[in-house]
Amino acid sequence: MSAIASSDRLTAWLNAVLLFFAGCVVMIPTLWMVLSSFKQSFEVTAYPPTLFFTPTLENYVSLSETTPFLHYAFNSMVVTTASTLLGLILGAPAAFVASWTRITWPAVVTLVARMAPGTLFLLPWYVMFRQVDMIGSYWALILTHAVITMPIVIWVLLPFFDNIPRSVYEAAQVDGCSPFRVFWRIALPLVTSGLAVSAILAFVFSWNYFLFALVLSNSDTKTLIAASFNFIGEGSTNWGALMAAATLIALPPLVLAVIVQRWLISGLTLGAVKG
Repeated sequence: MSAIASSDRLTAWLNAVLLFFAGCVVMIPTLWMVLSSFKQSFEVTAYPPTLFFTPTLENYVSLSETTPFLHYAFNSMVVTTASTLLGLILGAPAAFVASWTRITWPAVVTLVARMAPGTLFLLPWYVMFRQVDMIGSYWALILTHAVITMPIVIWVLLPFFDNIPRSVYEAAQVDGCSPFRVFWRIALPLVTSGLAVSAILAFVFSWNYFLFALVLSNSDTKTLIAASFNFIGEGSTNWGALMAAATLIALPPLVLAVIVQRWLISGLTLGAVKG
């Protein structure tokens, strides 16, 4: 028994050490970014790095004075929220049908489209949207970002729908439910954790996507992630303001994840194993 207890303690200790190093790998760059946003711009790139410095809000003040930051934040929220909702509206029924019929090749096609480089779609989209005078519109960004969010929703929800026993569907059909009512009244309420997970992941991926927002937006619809490119110049880069912008850009997904972490963790756990 003592040998087993010693082995368990060693395993727990090793797990704690691995988790500590994994946390350092994840958190140190983030912590460095946040601290750098409170440094003078020349201190950000100083070598050796300055560990002790006098904090300043100059970068955040400069950010608000030199750029319409709140307007860019509003644009990001509009595009990200709408593309996430569109991904859920299209992806949830698609995942249900793929699970119901056991035909998954359409889901594989969407995954291939998601894995392909964005530049593969960018030129055709640019030409198409220019023909209909949609360059610089919210809808151009929302529709292109839906290509990112919809595959995420489909592949996150597929195992959740697969975990629902077929007898539940059959009992609903015996009671006279149409396939749509089975989806709306039976299946969706049973996969709320999966909906939360897919919505969060879709929101984060859309919020952080850079390429489409850079090319298909204009000064009125530019998002935060694209506007941050303005701080990188040919001769010099305002690293302090760039770090401040990166810190503020990272806040909404982080706050969202913290708020719904209970549903996120339980949803990932429930969808990980097929019953």
